[in-house]
Amino acid sequence: MLLRHIGSALGLSLPELLNLGAEESVEQRLVRRILEQLPRHRLEDVIFRLMRDYGQEEAARRNRIALIGLRGAGKTTLGRRLATELGFRFVELDAEIERDTGMPMGEIFALYGQSGYRRIEQRCLRRALDSGEHTVLAAGGGIVSQTETYDLLLSRCLTIWLRASPEEHMQRVSAQGDLRPMAGSAEAMEDLRRILAAREPQYMRADHVVDTTGQGEEDSFRALRNAVLDRGG
Repeated sequence: MLLRHIGSALGLSLPELLNLGAEESVEQRLVRRILEQLPRHRLEDVIFRLMRDYGQEEAARRNRIALIGLRGAGKTTLGRRLATELGFRFVELDAEIERDTGMPMGEIFALYGQSGYRRIEQRCLRRALDSGEHTVLAAGGGIVSQTETYDLLLSRCLTIWLRASPEEHMQRVSAQGDLRPMAGSAEAMEDLRRILAAREPQYMRADHVVDTTGQGEEDSFRALRNAVLDRGG
């Protein structure tokens, strides 16, 4: 079944994939040996990456660019600029969720709770992705916490993690006029560090990482644009 999934992702029949009746090349033997040695959980991740990076969806995936990262990473500011330059539409997922429910984010969490919010988030993400290509999408910072939703994003979008230090995240949010993080700032900073450390393995699954720490908007945007234009993946 695993080989059939790989073959489907590559547009090959199982006999074509296995190259039956022909001598294995060095490359084929090497790939087979690597796959045989992988534990099951790693094997599933490899298949996911093969399907994502070499499947029939790849061309469309590069026409949907998703920006992920914690609040204050610059997803909205840089995302709007990127969309304008590319001639793409810009979608902010949090705004789509508020539009879908007709209520602000705080009320959504109060009424539906974390699990309810994640269901709404996935529904809005699917709708945004199904409504067409040529999109720059700014996702909420916690989207990586829901495996099915995050896998959907990774499989259908060129995903870029806008990374920054906890200190810069805090400074940028405060500069936007939100002083709530500064209440009990020592505890807030420690919480932010814990959240970032917990989510980092998931953020690292993105196609690219753009570190904006110590960078102004122009330098950050230049790095983001270079990541988008990097066709080498």
